Order: sequence, then C-alpha cells, then structure tokens
Amino acid sequence: MVKELLVHLRPHRKILVVGGLLGLVGSAAGLAMPLLAKYVVDAFGEDRPMTGPLLWLTVAVLVGAVVAAGGSYLMERTGENIVLGARRGLVDRMLRLRVADVDRLNPGDLLSRVTSDTTLLRAVLTNGIVESISAAFMLVGAIVMMATMDGVLLLVTLGVVAVVGGLVGLLMPRIQRAQTQAQEAVGEMGSVLDRALQAYRTVKASGAEEREIAVVADAAGRARDRGLRVAGWTSLAGVATFMAVQIAFVAVLGVGGARVAAGTLAVSSLIAFLLYLFYLVAPIGQLVQGAVQLQQGLAAMRRIKEIEDLPAEPTGVAAHASAEAIGVIFQDVTFRYGDDRPMVHDGVSFTVPPRGLTALVGPSGAGKSTVFSLIERFYEHQGGTITVGGRDIRDWPLAELRAALGYVEQDAPVLAGTLRENLLFAARDATEDELRDAIARTRLDDLVSRLPEGLETPVGHRGVLLSGGERQRVAIARALLRRARLLLLDEATSQLDAVNELRLREVVADAAKDTTVLVIAHRLSTVTGADRIVVMDGGRVRAVGTHDELLGQDDLYRELAATQFLAGQPL
Repeated sequence: MVKELLVHLRPHRKILVVGGLLGLVGSAAGLAMPLLAKYVVDAFGEDRPMTGPLLWLTVAVLVGAVVAAGGSYLMERTGENIVLGARRGLVDRMLRLRVADVDRLNPGDLLSRVTSDTTLLRAVLTNGIVESISAAFMLVGAIVMMATMDGVLLLVTLGVVAVVGGLVGLLMPRIQRAQTQAQEAVGEMGSVLDRALQAYRTVKASGAEEREIAVVADAAGRARDRGLRVAGWTSLAGVATFMAVQIAFVAVLGVGGARVAAGTLAVSSLIAFLLYLFYLVAPIGQLVQGAVQLQQGLAAMRRIKEIEDLPAEPTGVAAHASAEAIGVIFQDVTFRYGDDRPMVHDGVSFTVPPRGLTALVGPSGAGKSTVFSLIERFYEHQGGTITVGGRDIRDWPLAELRAALGYVEQDAPVLAGTLRENLLFAARDATEDELRDAIARTRLDDLVSRLPEGLETPVGHRGVLLSGGERQRVAIARALLRRARLLLLDEATSQLDAVNELRLREVVADAAKDTTVLVIAHRLSTVTGADRIVVMDGGRVRAVGTHDELLGQDDLYRELAATQFLAGQPL
C-alpha cells in the first residue's frame, strides 16, 4: 500500500521537492531562533548592544514565516492536484468495470471511495509524508543544536522521548484498523442513504420516511462510533507526545539547574536548550500526526485499490462499421449469475436472421432480458456459442460490438441534463436532420413543442419531469439515432398508451425493413405481426413461429394470448 501511495506522488515529485525545500528553509530559520535568543541573553548579560542580535532574530522570524507560507501553499495546491488525479483515475476505472462486478457493489459505497477516501490521500501525501520529512529535518537539526549545548541534557531528553515514542508506535496498528472500520462505516451510510434516495417516491408513497430516517440514522451512528474510536486512539497518541516533551522539560530543568548551580553550564545555554526542547514539540507532533495520517492513507488506499484491482472491460475505439443488418444465433447457451445461483439459460437455442422483427415472449423469469445482457456482453455465457453477424461474440472487439447495437432498457433511463443531450447521448455526431427525423418517428414533436425551452429544456434527475411513456420514447429515439445494425428493445412499449403503442409499432416495423430488431414483450399486442416469435420458459426455448402458428402449436403461447384477448387476433 505504501508503494501504491507513492505512485500518486510520482507525477508531482518536482513541485513537492520545491515545496519541501521551502519548508526546510523555514525550518532552518526556526532552528536559528533559539541560538539567536542565546546571543541576545549573552549580550544583555555582558552589557553589550543588543540591536544586532535582535535584528537578526527579527529577520529569522520574518523569513521563516514567509518561506514556510510559500511552502505550505505549494503543498496544499499539490494535495488538491493529487486528489483530482486520484478521483479521475478512480472514476475512469469504475465506469470501465464489468457490469457483473458493479452489480455486486453498492453505489453509495462507491461514491464514498471517490469522495472521502480520495480526500484522505491529500492529507497523507502532503502533510503525512512530505511535511514529515521536513519535521524529521527539524528534529535532527534541533538535536544537533542541543548536542552543541550540552550532551548530558541531550541524553536525558532522548531517553524520555524514546520511551514514549515506543508507546506511540504500538498505537499505530490500532489506529489503522479503527480508521479502516470508520471509512467502511461511512460507505455503509452512503449505501443506505442512496437506497432511500433512489426509491424516493416509493418511500413517500409508503409512508416509510420515519423508518428510512431511522435506518440512515443507525448507519450514521455506527460511523460516528467508529470515528470516535479513531479519535480516541489518535488523542492518546497526541497526549503521549505532549507528555514526552513535558516530562523531558522537567528532567532537563532538574538536571540542568543542578549543572548551572555547579557552574558547569551557563544560564544562557540552559535557556537555549529549553527553547530547543520546546521547539521539539512541533516536529515530534508533526511526525506523530504524519504517522496517524499514514495509517488513514493506507486504509483509504486499500479501499481505492480494491476497485482498481477489479478487472475492467477492454478499451478501444469502435471501427467504422457498415450499415448492414446483422443476425444472432444462440446455440445450446448456458448461463447463471453465480456458481451458487440457479441456471438462467439451460441450453437456449434460437436464430435471429438479419433484418426483420423477432420477438422474445414468455413468463417472468424465463430468461428473456438475460438474452440482451449476453448479446451486449454485460455478462459472459458459460456454455454453448453466441454468434453475432457470423462471428463468435467473443471474437468481436467490445467497442465495435456495442457500436453495432442499439439497446433500450426496460426502465428506459433518462439522465439529468437537457432533452437534446439525452437524445444525442449515444450518437454525438448525429445531424440536426437526423435528430428531427428521430423525434418525428417516435412522436416526440408534441413534447418538444410543449417544453419551455424545447430541446434545451432540462429533464430533471433521472428524467423526473417526463412521463414514463415520454422517457420510453426518448430512449427509443436515442437508439434509432445510433444507427444500430441490431436493435434491442426490452419492453419498449410497457408505459405507452394504446395510440402511441400503435404508432411505435409502425416505427419498429419500419426500422425492421433494413435493421435487425429483437424485441422482448409481455404485451403480445406489440409483436403479433413479428416475423418470428421465440417462446421462452424456464431458461429454455419451447417454440418458435409466427403468431398464428404458435396459437395452434404451443399451449403456453395460447394461454398468454388468451389472457390478453389476442387468441383470435389476425396478423
């Protein structure tokens, strides 16, 4: 983990060196002050002019302050840049993870890793490491200066500091464990809050506000308790450091006073030594604080590394593809979502020829939506073969495969932003004519004319300002603008009224003339005119045919049609 921390430092090493040098100069100026104070005392005792020593003392104070301030600014700026780089890298990794891995993670915890965990890196990589180096220099410098004053008093000081330093070292592992638990608790709190916010209307409609507030409050309480544990161990380390200096002061004052009384040590030297002793408070405190921050940084780095170590999807730019429609073949495909999960596909076989409309129907849990997840390669099938456009799906570069697909999800997500941004989300290079055509084909004209700013109107978080049917039509228009060779529609008409459903059926039928369209439908009215219908049940394909053929051949399809009053409907 220390090596991983240093990886984040490497791009900023030059500016850190400059900032560190400024800090060292400021420290050197501080080291000179007790010695200059000795000269002032000596001048006063010897009845010499004090103007010169006082002037040098003033210069040392001013130079030390200005240089230290410059070094501190550089460190803070570098810290912000380190956080920026860590957040960009982590977000880049998160958005390239496999869907299967993201499904196992909590969005709130992921957000915590990007925000609070990366913030901890700033403290450890600037204050914790670089400033600790400066503090070590100050400590060594002070010890050298104290050695020139009196070796006996130095040994007394080092003996006390060493004993207390050993005790502080024993606290560091406990601080790291407590910090890790505290950061995990913050992630858990983010997860439960995200759960409530994602289902905000459901919470309101269910009258569950008090219950969800209590759940989040409990998580916040656990985060507080673990944070207090960190504070307790950290405070104990700080108190031990303070006590070390105080005990050393008492010991030095006793031994030094005896040596002054015996005439073996000058009063000015004792005063300077005591000043250096108090000067040790800052560097020792900084070293202890740096050690604590290092434990925090290691805990944060471990959580960040957990995400960085997850396998990412291969990157690449999609090659220019032809507009020719492509077919799909499933041959004895088997798939389950985990080794301990039941089979979702158990020998699924069917063919979707290029061009035309193919529908997947069947009861819930039959494995229909999983077909789309496997075609998009959100998940990898465990057995059998899937062929897309005459190539095994695993032989396709991932970017090229997805560039050939247009996918409309079941819940038709709309992102925060303007209507134009949502429509062009998958086709940033679409022309205005293509955009207007897609709007007209999906009957979004009325929506655009009603919105106060037309296409530039913000649609709210998750498209909350649009109706369910409008969100579906936006998602379909987005897929059409992608100029896909294979169009995947998952329950694309589930929230449309009868009039718009009929119009959309016309759009799909028109698209199917030169594009392969694969539709998942619970409402059979949307697919009675399909070129072929694949009936799925229990992870298998039980029948394939047209609407009329299946009415006569398959009991399940006949039952589905009968419940929807379609048993006698012609093509």
